[in-house]
Amino acid sequence: MIVPPVAVVVYGTVVGVAIDLDHFGIARLETGTWNSLRFCLTDPIAAFTDQDRIFERGDVGALSRLLSHLLLAGLAVSGTALADASLALVTGTVLYAHIVTDVAWDIRRLRRRSSVATDEVVPSHR
Repeated sequence: MIVPPVAVVVYGTVVGVAIDLDHFGIARLETGTWNSLRFCLTDPIAAFTDQDRIFERGDVGALSRLLSHLLLAGLAVSGTALADASLALVTGTVLYAHIVTDVAWDIRRLRRRSSVATDEVVPSHR
């Protein structure tokens, strides 16, 4: 079956964006609240136009985010492979590009010594 290219682009976009939903789960584990998710649900435009307001520094550390992305990507590719090999190829390609881009972005931020939380130092919650 031939899939229209626009369907592949839409599917890839959804997969590439959906992988970032793990940030809310990580932030929940780190903060104990769903404040970031509540913020996006009450101000959905800000989720696209003002992403710096979603999470506080340290809510989603770079290493936690990358590990979560890798775990989810493995599950997504394996799951889609059961349904269709071509779908798994698109899924894997999109998620690979997403993760490589995230790593490159984090490296750039670390080199600029900006406020990237890497998870290497666990803050005390006393």
